[in-house]
Amino acid sequence: MDSLRMSHLILFFAAFSAVLATDSNWLLRTKSKLVDPTAVLESWSPRAHICSWNGLTCSDDEAYVIGLNLSASSLSGYIPSDLWNLVSLKVLDLSLNFLTGSIPPEIGQLQNLRVLLLYSNNISGKIPLQIGLLKKLQILRIGDNMLAGQIPPNIGNLIELRVLGLAYCQLNGSIPGEIGNLKNLISFDLQKNSLSGPIPTEIHGCQELQNFAASNNKLNGEIPASMGKLKLLQILNLANNSLSGLIPTEISHLSNLQYLNLLGNKLNGEIPLELNHLVQLQKLDLSGNNLSGSIDLFNVQLQNLQVVVLSSNALMGSIPTKFCLKNSNLQQLFLAQNKLSGGFPLELLNCSSLRQLDLSNNNFEGELPSSIDKLENLTDLLLNNNSFTGSVPPEIGNMSYLENLYLFDNMITGSIPVAIGKLQSLTTLYLYDNQMSGSIPIELTNCTSLTAIDFFGNHFSGSIPETIGKLKNLVLLQLRQNDLSGTIPPSLGYCKKLEKLALADNKLSGVLPATFRFLSQLSTITLYNNSFEGPLPESLSFMRNLKIINFSHNKFSGSIFPLTASNFLTALDLTNNSFSSSIPSRLTNSKNLHRLRLANNHLTGNIPSEIGQLTELSFLDLSFNHLTGEVPYELFNCQKLEHLLLNNNQLTGTMPSWLGSLRELGELHLSSNNFHGQVPAELGNCSRLLKLSLHTNNLSGEIPKEIGQLSSLNVLNLQKNNLSGSIPPTIQQCKKLYELRLSENLFTGSIPSEIGSLTELQVILDLSRNLLSGEIPSSLGNLIKLERLNLSFNRLQGQVPSSLAKLTSLDMLNLSNNHLQGELPPTFSGFQVTSFSGNDKLCGPPLLSCMDSSVHENNTLSSTAVVCIIVAIVFTSTVICLVMIYIMLRIWCNWGKVSISSSLEGVGNEQIKRDEPQWIYGQEKKRKGEYLRVTNSVASVPSRYHQHLSSSCIFHVKMDTK
Repeated sequence: MDSLRMSHLILFFAAFSAVLATDSNWLLRTKSKLVDPTAVLESWSPRAHICSWNGLTCSDDEAYVIGLNLSASSLSGYIPSDLWNLVSLKVLDLSLNFLTGSIPPEIGQLQNLRVLLLYSNNISGKIPLQIGLLKKLQILRIGDNMLAGQIPPNIGNLIELRVLGLAYCQLNGSIPGEIGNLKNLISFDLQKNSLSGPIPTEIHGCQELQNFAASNNKLNGEIPASMGKLKLLQILNLANNSLSGLIPTEISHLSNLQYLNLLGNKLNGEIPLELNHLVQLQKLDLSGNNLSGSIDLFNVQLQNLQVVVLSSNALMGSIPTKFCLKNSNLQQLFLAQNKLSGGFPLELLNCSSLRQLDLSNNNFEGELPSSIDKLENLTDLLLNNNSFTGSVPPEIGNMSYLENLYLFDNMITGSIPVAIGKLQSLTTLYLYDNQMSGSIPIELTNCTSLTAIDFFGNHFSGSIPETIGKLKNLVLLQLRQNDLSGTIPPSLGYCKKLEKLALADNKLSGVLPATFRFLSQLSTITLYNNSFEGPLPESLSFMRNLKIINFSHNKFSGSIFPLTASNFLTALDLTNNSFSSSIPSRLTNSKNLHRLRLANNHLTGNIPSEIGQLTELSFLDLSFNHLTGEVPYELFNCQKLEHLLLNNNQLTGTMPSWLGSLRELGELHLSSNNFHGQVPAELGNCSRLLKLSLHTNNLSGEIPKEIGQLSSLNVLNLQKNNLSGSIPPTIQQCKKLYELRLSENLFTGSIPSEIGSLTELQVILDLSRNLLSGEIPSSLGNLIKLERLNLSFNRLQGQVPSSLAKLTSLDMLNLSNNHLQGELPPTFSGFQVTSFSGNDKLCGPPLLSCMDSSVHENNTLSSTAVVCIIVAIVFTSTVICLVMIYIMLRIWCNWGKVSISSSLEGVGNEQIKRDEPQWIYGQEKKRKGEYLRVTNSVASVPSRYHQHLSSSCIFHVKMDTK
């Protein structure tokens, strides 16, 4: 008998040994399949007893492996299938590792499992249905993985389950109603998934539930009233879903509730008065809904309340009088972005325990109470975006714990109280967008904890405090858009933690202090719209962390070289200064530069080819300088360019064809240079181009038909060139054009009727001073938005189309100096006469009426007839003058003959009478202009007749002496 018992005992131990040996085998195979960078499995060796291996727990008799805990061991790889053979396991914890793959269905073999922890890995796939076979499971946490698919309904079979954690996965579908079978469930966490559908009403079956978190899903429908039956519930978090309807009053039955978070849903209606029954409530967040009505929460009942967040709703009215008791525990009250109104709620002054108060973005008005310092424990006071008036009460200086003061975007006036200098804990002071004035008190620099000051958009005057350098912790100094004057105090350079400095839009002047070299952490500096002058100090080269520089609209001079030391620049704007010299190639070390604006300076030399290395550049403006040479080919590499402005320089060469490869280009401005050659057809590839301005160059040839590919173009300006040929009909494809200028070129042919399809043209259509002919197309009447039309100084003919009467938006019209005729549309009567001058056959208001014009035309000889009449009159007048001169000469000659006869001796009167003088015309000169000389000769006859009769008169007298 004893031998038999001994045999049984030996067999029993042999069986135990066999089980352990088998488990050891499975575990060694598991070890071989895992990546173990920290050697946590190093003790897993056949030479050591299995129960001594790291992470393993054996039964009390060391017969079975009942626990495996390898949490946070940095293990990676798939979950080895060998583990599912450890059928005695009660606890399996592989959480906080880097395991991948899916949860295999073989997990259903672990029938003794009580605890399964696989959370915080990289496990994917679906939750296997076989998990519903683990009837003894009490804790299941498999969240923070990449699990997808639906929650299997048979999870409701795990009736022993106390903790179910499925948060931070990618689960979808709805919450199964079978969840109500889990009578022992204490914690149910579904946060951060993609679950949808309503919350099942069956959830009330989880009578032991204390924590239900389903935030950040897509749950919809109403909050089930049955949730009011979860008497033990302490935490209810349904934030950031799409739940709608009213807040059920049944929630007030949750007498143990301490945390209620319903933020970010679509709940409406009023806040139930019954919520005041939640006497254990400590934190309440109803923000981000559509709640309306008044705030009916009373500290008389909610004495444990510490945090109330009601922001971003449509709550109205003010704070109830019994909201806060003197012995209140309330520490945080956030009521921002509602429709609350009235003066500053004095009821809150009883909440002396308050540490954070946010009333921003409401309709509060009136002055801030002088007794505000009753909130003696306040660290954060946010009153911004209201309509508070009056000045900042000096008593605010008594709030010694105050760290953040936000008063921006109100209507506060007056100056900054000197007492503010007592706030030694103050870190943030935002007063921007108010109407404050006066000087910045020097006492402010006693607040040495300050990290951020923003006074933007006020009327502060005077100088920046000389002791500003005492603010050693200052990171942000924003003083833009005030009336500050004077120079920048040198002590500012000792604010060595400063990262953002904004002094733009003031009246500051002088040179930059050399102490700026100490601002090595500065990343943003904006000084634009001031009167700073002089060359930049070389010490600026020490500011090597600068990312954004805007010195535009000042009077700086000299070289820009000191600003190019940083390799981190993303934006540099020096527009409208007097910088000279060349563009430093060192600038291209900032490989992330995306905005470079150097316009309106006196820069000379060529555009550096190194700019082509700035592959992130999106905005390049070098306009209004004295740059010469050609556009460097290397700019081809700046494929992200959206704005290229090189206008008003002295650039030469042809228009580069590679511009067509800049597919992101939205604005190309190369006007007022010395470019020649043709407009490159490749520009048609810049499909995003909105503005193309090439005016005032020496471009020739035709407009390429590819211009029609610029379907997004708003502005096309090619005026003042030598372009010729016809206007391409393809321009009709530029449907978004609202400004078209082609004047002062050599275009010929007719105006394309297709221009009439550009119905967005509004600013101007200018085709003046070309060689265009033919008639004005009637289709131009479709341009009903057009405000200015100029077709002057062409060779247009025919009538003005009556369709142009539809252009009722026109405020400038010029059709002058063409060959137009006929009656003007009546709607043109309001334009000046000069709009139509140089078209002799046009009529109708504001010109002569067409009837008067017809009569005038019938009574008016042609221009040829007028010329002939004038010639005839001149000829007749000339003949008459000559006849009169002849008669006078004849009289004078006869008078001369009588005188000569009386003076001749030996010649009788009879002989003289016999010998009549003979007028001879044979010697009359026929040269041009002879009649002019006749007149001159006649004038001289009376005085010289006796001496030179024969030479003084053009009609020679021959005496017959036979």
